[in-house]
Amino acid sequence: PPTPPASTFVGGGDREYGRWGNPTWQAFEEALGDLEGGRALAFSSGLAAVATVLDLVGQDAVVVAPRHSYNGTILQLADLESRGRLRTRLVDVTDPDALAKACDDAALVWLESPTNPALEVIDLAPAIAAAHAAGAHVVVDNTFATPLLQQPLALGADIVVHSVTKYLAGHSDVLMGAIVTSSDELFGVLKGRRDLIGAVPGTFEAYLATRGLRTLHVRLERAQSNAAELARRLATHPAIAEVRYPGFGGIVSITLTAGEMAADLLTRSTRLWVFTTSLGGVESTFERRRRWRSEPETIPDSLVRLSVGIEDVEDLWVDLEQALAQLG
Repeated sequence: PPTPPASTFVGGGDREYGRWGNPTWQAFEEALGDLEGGRALAFSSGLAAVATVLDLVGQDAVVVAPRHSYNGTILQLADLESRGRLRTRLVDVTDPDALAKACDDAALVWLESPTNPALEVIDLAPAIAAAHAAGAHVVVDNTFATPLLQQPLALGADIVVHSVTKYLAGHSDVLMGAIVTSSDELFGVLKGRRDLIGAVPGTFEAYLATRGLRTLHVRLERAQSNAAELARRLATHPAIAEVRYPGFGGIVSITLTAGEMAADLLTRSTRLWVFTTSLGGVESTFERRRRWRSEPETIPDSLVRLSVGIEDVEDLWVDLEQALAQLG
């Protein structure tokens, strides 16, 4: 797609002003919309997309979300609740009855499957149906699964949110987000909010994200294959207390037998694996999640989230194994 660096277009046309749209966004939005089965809107970041959706929630309304969710989402909900804008119910989404009960009188139900970083899997279709039965709208953060592995709109979700920064762009060189919906009414409302708030991406970021979509299938296939093999090997390693892998995707979470100090040491003892907080790129990265004070206390202190990249799996294993050996 072209990348016009224009902030202003000739009057009387479809665009007129750079905050309202451009050909580069349109190319990305059409591609992602086709993959998810709806209409997409590009945003300046995943959190900008999250904020735009939460901005639609009415004053003092209830939002239900997984207790283990993307930290940025939890922090936004906490901030809005502290200012009296809305009320939040965090729930164990692995308990269908608890989730259904929490939906009572809720305005919005926010779901992740798998959850971040606990990697809990939700049976989305009945969860979405229960939320709708209670009169709530449903948002699914599909960043981990991507539309290649899961299409929440087809399962009844009203809105899908992505951190495009992660798997969709896939090269750790883009900050961008997206919202997708199959509802023309919701699309119009969300676009109106984006136009008004101005949380829009640059044209070059959108160009790079479209480039990323072209290789998503091969990157995800390789990352998923690597993740499954590493999960299998880690499951029998004496330094590992638990392996969490949902059976799909490129994210694996492990807990260390020797505790949080061992987890910190692990993330600083590799050459190929990169210690960082993001995920979904072509390189393998990991971090101990409870190093962030805002991470829920129900996440184990020694949990390390691994974002498995597309390197040779034997190289990844050798590097990881030598680091685990240093833990004693």
